Amino acid sequence: MQHFLAHQQQYGEWGQGHHQQPQHHVAQHGQHQAQAAQLHAQQQAQAVQAAAQRQYHQQLAANNGSTLPGNNAVPRGPANDVQAADVGMTDENRRVLEWVTQLMKPATREAALLELSKKREQVPELALILWHSFGVMASLLQEIISVYPLLNPSQLTAAASNRVCNALALLQCVASHTETRGLFLSGMSHVPHYTKLANDPTAHIPLFLYPFLNTTSKSRPFEYLRLTSLGVIGALVKNDSSEVINFLLTTEIIPLCLRIMETGSELSKTVAIFIVQKILLDDIGLAYICQTYERFYAVGTVLSNMVNQLVEQQTVRLLKHVVRCFLRLSDNARAREALRQSLPEPLRDATFSSVLRDDAATKRCLAQLLINLSDNVVDAANNQQLMH
Repeated sequence: MQHFLAHQQQYGEWGQGHHQQPQHHVAQHGQHQAQAAQLHAQQQAQAVQAAAQRQYHQQLAANNGSTLPGNNAVPRGPANDVQAADVGMTDENRRVLEWVTQLMKPATREAALLELSKKREQVPELALILWHSFGVMASLLQEIISVYPLLNPSQLTAAASNRVCNALALLQCVASHTETRGLFLSGMSHVPHYTKLANDPTAHIPLFLYPFLNTTSKSRPFEYLRLTSLGVIGALVKNDSSEVINFLLTTEIIPLCLRIMETGSELSKTVAIFIVQKILLDDIGLAYICQTYERFYAVGTVLSNMVNQLVEQQTVRLLKHVVRCFLRLSDNARAREALRQSLPEPLRDATFSSVLRDDAATKRCLAQLLINLSDNVVDAANNQQLMH
């Protein structure tokens, strides 16, 4: 797709700084210092992890309504909190905590990633424990970075793709949680116990996924990688947060999604257009895309190409997003005027009547779109209500 938004090429360039290792003039003194520092770091790590796990235990106990025998409430205090947690914690929750601990060990990380990715929908507090446990977020990002050399030239195996996608699934868990979403958007300096994985501590975590979205190989490992990465971004935009949209508009997410909307699998296209739709639904996102003709043309061209493809494929899941994107664009006066001339003909005639026969909501959106383009007056609030 040649109509990429050139103004958006703001892909974060990480700095070229490097750690400077301290030079010890006295070898023995240096060894003592290093051993002391290592011991202190280990003690601090154990304390932080224990605190995080205590907090998690307490949450599990509270959710399970744990009390001591005799139906008496558990008295407050660190020791009793842990005792209460042990009373209420199931074997499954104990296994979850053990898997989180195993993320820190390279030898056990792959198995832990697999098991935790299966549990991410079943453990409401998993995002919190992942974020606050010592070194876990850094370990997940390390998994992502380790795959970069396999992207170009294309050397990604199914096993490597599955492993990094399990790490991405845990990142999606963090991105979905209301208490960790904002932290997830923040720079690497906000990652607990950050160990300088990237040269720039201000690099935002979602940017680590963009090299995956930028791949073009159609092999199954790469398609799975793109789809899972899109899922993380989709989790960020799902709750209609202007903070998230503002952040995404400073990145190249729109051109990346547009390319996937043209060339990806049906599932990847669906998630990519969902992200674009969520950006359009935000007033700032709509104004941004319609600010210049080049931006509008880039989005409109890809949407029109999708319509032409859907004439053959008749996929209602994609069609409903395409219609809603066009409807939202019609809320902007300049875009509406352009769409009067450029809206694809299959959306104007009865081409999709059969595929939309059982989708009343999308039929209403399409009808409203045609009304908007035939009249100089448009009710933007009504359009947004239809699209949600």
